[in-house]
Amino acid sequence: MVLRSANPRDIDSVLSLWEAAGGPSSTSDTPEGLARLLARNPDALLLAESGDEVIGSLIAAWDGWRGSFYKLVVHPEHRRRGLATKLLTEGESRLRTQGAVRLTAIVLEDDPVAMAFWKAAGYLRQSQQTRFVRHIASERTTARRVASKSSPAAT
Repeated sequence: MVLRSANPRDIDSVLSLWEAAGGPSSTSDTPEGLARLLARNPDALLLAESGDEVIGSLIAAWDGWRGSFYKLVVHPEHRRRGLATKLLTEGESRLRTQGAVRLTAIVLEDDPVAMAFWKAAGYLRQSQQTRFVRHIASERTTARRVASKSSPAAT
């Protein structure tokens, strides 16, 4: 098993891994979304690879303020072998090297396995904060549809 940074050729394999893992998807879980991530931060997406198969992933992003983890995913056939811990250790190391002094993880509250993993890894749940989300990509699509219906060329 090898840990490495993803590259654009890995995008389809990463999306297939995420689908096989069965977790919820988000609006940025697309080829375009991953391409944007890799263009902005080529080392943010860590992969675990066995042979030529992508079997794990972790996004370890640094925004200059804090390090954040997203999409810690291990293929169902490769779970319970320490792979998630290896990905996390590598992600923490990379973020520490970039200057991070605080790390956060976005974790689904209704996933008891994920919640237990992060707790066992030494992360504390922040009960005093709530995450707010706005999907601006869907707003742009809606705005374009409305604009095209109201433009004289559309009639």
